[in-house]
Amino acid sequence: MHIHVNGRNIEITDAIKAYVKEKAGKVAAHYEQIDAIDAVLSVIKNPSVNDSHIAEINCKIGGETIRVEERAENMYASIDLVCDKLERQVRKFKEKGLLKSKGGVESIRTTEVEV
Repeated sequence: MHIHVNGRNIEITDAIKAYVKEKAGKVAAHYEQIDAIDAVLSVIKNPSVNDSHIAEINCKIGGETIRVEERAENMYASIDLVCDKLERQVRKFKEKGLLKSKGGVESIRTTEVEV
């Protein structure tokens, strides 16, 4: 699994890169089928914008892509928020896959109703 960290309007320091890899690595430990995690960190340089630090993560899982984005007042807070959101989305994706593989509950849209 690869974790790529890119920046827009910000210089990515080793500390920020290590922090993203630590947080995203915890998410990847929950689900082994994650192929890659791409993180894009950006800053809006307009002083009138309150939540100017944006963290965006694209996670590739077996042909599917999960995309999450969060904004905060500083970069570390936005990384925390986006990794928490990614963890919830990966858990939801994993549970859906387990239900399908065990022949679990079918969707209402696919069940046939006799009249």
